[in-house]
Amino acid sequence: MRKFIIDTDTGSDDAVALAMGLMDETIDLLGITTVSGNCELTQATKNALMVVQYSGKQVPVYKGCRLPLLRSERVDAVSVHGIDGMGDLDLIHPEQTHEKQHAVDFIIEMVAQYPDEVEIAIIGPATNIALAIMKEPDIMKRVKHFYIMGTSGFALGNASTMAEFNVYADAESYVPLLRSNVPKTIIGFDICLENAFKASDIKQLRKKSSLGKFLMDCNHTVLQYNLERSGEEVLDLPDAVALGVALWEEEIVLESKMVYAECCYKDDNTYGLVILNDPQDILAVNHKYPANNAEVITKINGDKLNKKIIALM
Repeated sequence: MRKFIIDTDTGSDDAVALAMGLMDETIDLLGITTVSGNCELTQATKNALMVVQYSGKQVPVYKGCRLPLLRSERVDAVSVHGIDGMGDLDLIHPEQTHEKQHAVDFIIEMVAQYPDEVEIAIIGPATNIALAIMKEPDIMKRVKHFYIMGTSGFALGNASTMAEFNVYADAESYVPLLRSNVPKTIIGFDICLENAFKASDIKQLRKKSSLGKFLMDCNHTVLQYNLERSGEEVLDLPDAVALGVALWEEEIVLESKMVYAECCYKDDNTYGLVILNDPQDILAVNHKYPANNAEVITKINGDKLNKKIIALM
């Protein structure tokens, strides 16, 4: 059975991804680790605990990093996800508490215990993962695979013109992550936007179970944001798309591209931009990139993914 850790900044789309990992009985979810991002760390941890509670599972939650690696101030996405990260409907009252061990130490411990077996889905800023790599680089070389919801893919960003939110929240953390020799799959924001939940999907999941209703309720502010922005009742769930790729890559991924990915973090104008250098781009002046270090997903079967998500709940 595949062994997973999900590293999350638990906003409302993370909640759907966590529920997928919790409800999929084909994987062994070793634990959930939390990080500051969509909302502050304590709230992100409570949100993760609440998803575990609604799932009816017994999976431990570990509290991680409160601040990015170098930036003195954190950024958040409360304007999209709500102040509590979960729609501001007073849904978060977990009965379970988080574990005492720090998330970074838990990650290192699991990789040491299960070398070449642990797959990590990174669906928030990569601060915890970067610190684990920096603290125990030899152990973290034995991660089996990183699945990364980050970068804007081959499109523009959502946190700035250049950068996607998870990277923009802590671009420095992407430096050790991308330099790691562990196989990496990147699911960019472009692919996530293209495969949003439609109104019929939202209605179906809401009626499916108490868990489904909770997941759609906690995405209330995202849905309102999309209605005001585009006039459409759609729900983009980037982290759920990313976890879907991690769980069902062979079933839903239609196209991907190998690249040499590198993160910009020194200049304010390009902070958080991840350049996906394509060695097959015949128009590029420079083709002397280092070896490819990531697979970028460029096309998925979104309808199949959404049906699989709904079926799990």
